[in-house]
Amino acid sequence: MHIDTERCVRAVRSKDARFDGWFFTAVLTTGIYCRPSCPVVPPKPENMVFHPSAAACQQAGFRACKRCRPDTSPGSPEWNRRADVVARAMRLIADGVVDREGVTGLAARLGYSSRQVERQLLAELGAGPLALARAQRAQTARLLIETTDLPMAEVAFAAGFSSIRTFNDTVREVFALAPSELRTRAPRNAYRSTPGVVSLRLPFRAPLNPDNLFGHLAATAVPGVEEWREGAYRRTLRLPYGHGIVSLAPRPDHIACRLTLGDPRDLTVAISRCRRLLDLDADPVAVDDQLRTDPVLAPLVDKAPGRRVPRTVDEAEFAVRAVLGQQVSTAAARTHAARLVAAHGEAVEDPEGGLTHLFPSAAALAEVDPDTLAMPRTRRTTFTTLVSHLADGSLNPGIETDWAETRARLLALPGFGPWTVDVIAMRALGDPDAFLPTDLGVRRAARELGLPSTPAALTARAAAWRPWRAYAVQYLWATDSHPINFLPV
Repeated sequence: MHIDTERCVRAVRSKDARFDGWFFTAVLTTGIYCRPSCPVVPPKPENMVFHPSAAACQQAGFRACKRCRPDTSPGSPEWNRRADVVARAMRLIADGVVDREGVTGLAARLGYSSRQVERQLLAELGAGPLALARAQRAQTARLLIETTDLPMAEVAFAAGFSSIRTFNDTVREVFALAPSELRTRAPRNAYRSTPGVVSLRLPFRAPLNPDNLFGHLAATAVPGVEEWREGAYRRTLRLPYGHGIVSLAPRPDHIACRLTLGDPRDLTVAISRCRRLLDLDADPVAVDDQLRTDPVLAPLVDKAPGRRVPRTVDEAEFAVRAVLGQQVSTAAARTHAARLVAAHGEAVEDPEGGLTHLFPSAAALAEVDPDTLAMPRTRRTTFTTLVSHLADGSLNPGIETDWAETRARLLALPGFGPWTVDVIAMRALGDPDAFLPTDLGVRRAARELGLPSTPAALTARAAAWRPWRAYAVQYLWATDSHPINFLPV
């Protein structure tokens, strides 16, 4: 979008928050860059230059605006609606892969050479993987500086910087303030005295309807791993350097996030996975505008706009849970999963009580004796085949995977039909166009709304909803009285 100057100028002049994260405005006369909705008086058009990423602005020598804090705007929705190499690379960079594995590790995960990846990122985003990761490190550093009382040396280490000097230089260059000045300017109540705890606000593009989003997570919560407590969804997290516990609560203009981390280096990854879980980088206006073109869906959208697709923090975990949920009720699926957690999950301590385990790893599940599984023999075969493929790496439903290729691999496994594959595509792979025409709830809603209810006819009718059919599923499900559609009280 940043190459459409006229459209960008209109967005800046109208302070349209919908475009925050889509592009950034660099101001030639001040040397700063802003989000489109920055509250200051817009500069003259001839003094605006538009960039596709914060990293590109920083590479061009611009500093982050202290007023609108563009480094904390929602991420571009492009990276979660596309399956090409650039989108997959951006999802991996957000997950901290460059900091942990370098550019060569990023390229290896994508199946391209480092040069090819760098060339494509530069062409579309104006910055290579190292610059994009550097911008993310700066944002992580700012969060730790402002929301914890960690010593600056520990902040630098946790944010992924190789030295204190690099940390200091980067913070000064990006924010035009020394780290100590950033901390001094932060509100006093932002500090957390509890070691390992970070509290922050997760931004999103309005509107956001929390009902089906948190309702689904609460209704399907696996005891010991997830819970709904005092207006917040809580769960354990398996992270690269250790484990964590997150609490997520909906607020009118943000999601309140409280992270307890065993290792602060996991902060960036934890935030990225929580944003992905709640689909916070979606563009609800674009989604709802498309769905409103269908006169049957329009009243559903108008009644409760801004529905998101509840996703996952662990793609392999969700694939296992999708198999456990085949042809059984939500309560039965939770029971099956809770048994696996109690028997094979890793125990953790929750300072607030309630959470007891991490969901079992694929390696642990691959060691489970099939005869101990309380499920039909055919489903045991499906389960054991899936976990063995996950454990040996021959199947990877992670954020870097090609959606079409992963779908094909899943369909080749015994016991994997269209419903299981599509629900994994929707919630684990993150395909915004995944559709569930065989789902009983979808078919019942379609029938009540006067839509075709047979899978083939409904799929043909749903062509007009593309590329947002996964969101259409949320609106169809919401016509039912199932607990997944209501925010818990």
